[in-house]
Amino acid sequence: MSGKPVPIDLVPYQDLIGDSREFLRVWAKEGGPVTCFINPVPVGGDPAGFGVALVDCIRHGAKTWARATGISEAEALARIWEGVDAERNNPTDIITEIPTTQKDGLIH
Repeated sequence: MSGKPVPIDLVPYQDLIGDSREFLRVWAKEGGPVTCFINPVPVGGDPAGFGVALVDCIRHGAKTWARATGISEAEALARIWEGVDAERNNPTDIITEIPTTQKDGLIH
């Protein structure tokens, strides 16, 4: 893998995205922390909406891993849930906060 970030090209998906609004951007370092930028507005005032969106992401992730690796979607989903449960039971990172700016309104 290249050490340079490779952005996901969303141009081919403009029609699919339509008038949707982005609510999450996530970066991961190999063996290191995950950095998240979250805008809660598009998923609504109830944090449960964020949970629903994350589960949708997990299901899409399982399908993607299955296609990319040749394992079954069920096996990919089971492994993802194992990772989620492990992290919930024993967090491996410390949440750090970068102050929100009035300009972007994002939670970092």
